Amino acid sequence: MAQVTVQRDRRRPDPDRLSAGLMLTATVAAILWANSPWGAAYEDVWATPLIVGVGDIRITFTLHALVNDGLMTLFFFLVGLEVKRELTIGDLTDRARAIVPITAAIAGLGVPALIFVLITAGSGAAHAWGIVISTDTAFLLGALAVIGPKFPARLRLFLLTLAVVDDIGALLVIGLFYSDGLAVIPLVIALALMGALALVRFLPFGRGFAYTALGIALWAATSEAGIHPTLAGVAVALLIPVFAPRRTQVEQTEELSRAFRESPNTAYATALRRSVDAAISINERTDAAWRPYVSFIVLPVFALANAGVHLNVATLRDAVTSPITWGVVIALVLGKFVGITGATWLLRAAGRGQLAPGLGMHRIAGGAALSGIGFTISLFLVPIALSDPEAQDLARVGVLSASVIAFVLGWAILKIGDRVWSPQAVGAQLNRPVDPARDHIKGPVDAEFTIVEYGDFECPFCGRATGSIDEVFTYFGDRVRWVWRHLPLDQPHPHAQQAAQAAEAAGRQDRFYPMARTLFANAERLETEDLFRYAAELGLDQERFAADFGSVATLRRIQDDRLDAELMDLNSTPTFFIGDRRHKGPYDSASLIRALEASRRTDTAG
Repeated sequence: MAQVTVQRDRRRPDPDRLSAGLMLTATVAAILWANSPWGAAYEDVWATPLIVGVGDIRITFTLHALVNDGLMTLFFFLVGLEVKRELTIGDLTDRARAIVPITAAIAGLGVPALIFVLITAGSGAAHAWGIVISTDTAFLLGALAVIGPKFPARLRLFLLTLAVVDDIGALLVIGLFYSDGLAVIPLVIALALMGALALVRFLPFGRGFAYTALGIALWAATSEAGIHPTLAGVAVALLIPVFAPRRTQVEQTEELSRAFRESPNTAYATALRRSVDAAISINERTDAAWRPYVSFIVLPVFALANAGVHLNVATLRDAVTSPITWGVVIALVLGKFVGITGATWLLRAAGRGQLAPGLGMHRIAGGAALSGIGFTISLFLVPIALSDPEAQDLARVGVLSASVIAFVLGWAILKIGDRVWSPQAVGAQLNRPVDPARDHIKGPVDAEFTIVEYGDFECPFCGRATGSIDEVFTYFGDRVRWVWRHLPLDQPHPHAQQAAQAAEAAGRQDRFYPMARTLFANAERLETEDLFRYAAELGLDQERFAADFGSVATLRRIQDDRLDAELMDLNSTPTFFIGDRRHKGPYDSASLIRALEASRRTDTAG
């Protein structure tokens, strides 16, 4: 798995904060508009009828329906892309790392629903429990950016993983409990279209057009079938393939880039553009292309169309005593907090789950409180779950009130908690100093500069990074040393562990780096018989190699590196340290050389 961190321009606004700010502005604008002297126009504008037709075929819908059923399909499409990505190559593929946020998310879905049902029992609104189950990911991350706690990366990742599971639950609830009765023929057509979508990946060209055309047809079919049409966006997203960047494709792109640089022409430019696109899955390319439009246009427009609750005296008076309003507020604020925090605490107490280093319970509690911001899907479900306009207004008052209370509560917990338990940066400093008696070092032991790399031999980008290291050695000569430490990523790279064992066994015969080069060159052929063949080609003693390959000392040596990486919360390869400081950003040779020279200036200044 490649780790490439692009430094964000500090002059640019944080996208999470900007998106949340736009949604908040749209929400305030909707409330002011609905309660202004022109409040009647608010309803009239969104009730404006729109007609689309060809010949005798006419489709009539309102502007509000265009937003909620049309534009919001793009939002659910991006949710589906994220779900597919996390389930395929993301954090949800690693059960050990995901068990805590997954369990917490499930509790965060169930506890609020139960609280809402208990509070609204007998009011005739208990069936609207779906309003309180989901967290608004955009507002959640925006609120975290506004609060700005120190070292928020681990909490943000926890909340993102939780939000993905939360979204899965919300989508299932919408599909199972808040869709109309099914119509058989449109449903069969929808299933056939999904089958066609699954085959689009095999087309030699025109896949983007095919996904778009079939997706629009699926949207129409699901709407006619009685399924909420926004779920068509989810279905399309789940059928779009996702994969980690492929080594062969990246190498081909590099070759084309070199050819274009030497001879710039249209043919090379077209081939290079296609090669770059092919190296990144359509899932990730589509997400990157559409996310700004959804975050900065679709969601603010949705807020403007749905947050216009009438806050007249009668509505506010009714809200104070309404079980619907109180059910929404208590379920979102208290239910999310108790469900997420309680499930996390119980898992840790039972020894069944472990939080990432630097992520304490007070931060989990703060994130759980912020999860009570259920804005988007909550408002989306209000008119679906409740048919009475007055009940809808009471529910919207509850959603808006809960979002404000959840933000204030989350802010207080995080700020007070960080004062009591001061957060520390995790993984910024090398946990274990370089030890010449133990570490694998290339270059002079007492060199001026040090690069420490945590990697594995099946990682396609570790091999490319080794080429960068060669150029660093060419630039610095004997002034630099390179230290290799093992971090086999078992999930995406199932042969990495035994490849590390082969390198260690070769190291026992003073051939660690020659074996490492061989492993990098053959990263796609790392079966056991391959490893022993490489040992023979390097002239190693076969009996000794076989004994060292599975020895306790070899396994312990690799495990020690794994534990060091775990303490620093390293989970991707390659990860570099310049001296004893973690390197963030690109790891091409020029970037590494600049980082090494900057480390000398920093040390001199210190």
